[in-house]
Amino acid sequence: MLGTAWPTQNSAGALSRLQSQKIHLKNVCLQYPLYRLLNSHCFCLLKSGMGLIIFFLCAYVPKTEAGHCKWAEVLKDLERIKTSKDIDVSLYTANADEDEECQELVMRCFFLETEVIIQECRIKNCSKTQDVWNIWKNGNETFEKNKLTSTKSEKCKECEEYEEKNFTEFVQNFVKVIQRDCKH
Repeated sequence: MLGTAWPTQNSAGALSRLQSQKIHLKNVCLQYPLYRLLNSHCFCLLKSGMGLIIFFLCAYVPKTEAGHCKWAEVLKDLERIKTSKDIDVSLYTANADEDEECQELVMRCFFLETEVIIQECRIKNCSKTQDVWNIWKNGNETFEKNKLTSTKSEKCKECEEYEEKNFTEFVQNFVKVIQRDCKH
């Protein structure tokens, strides 16, 4: 056990040495628990190659929840607006069974058409304007987060090449396309 004696009042140098010893002891007291943690069984795994591999796999492999879909919020809003009676607009509507290679472009077309719905709702003061706005906003955020960048493909149709359908059919196909994307 380390003992310290208090210096007499007339030795200022001894007092400053004692204060520096106290600081050193505090550092040792803080470093010891850290030393124990690093030498614990959990961190001993990091000393082996297999332990490092396991650590990096656990730390860097993206975690996904079973059944989680990046479009979940959009699906919720689509469910809210699908029965809206005050949205009456024709929209370019891709087929839900469009080629897999065109999936991202089809999704972009649906989100572009939501802008048309937003404009229609602003003019008519629709009850579901906020839900439509949320669909558009969440869709764009998901495209940005997931670095979805395709804008054109020779095999895929342009948005304007799809058949115009009424709002109800548009929402039904939009939901099917999102559900299909969520299964992959």
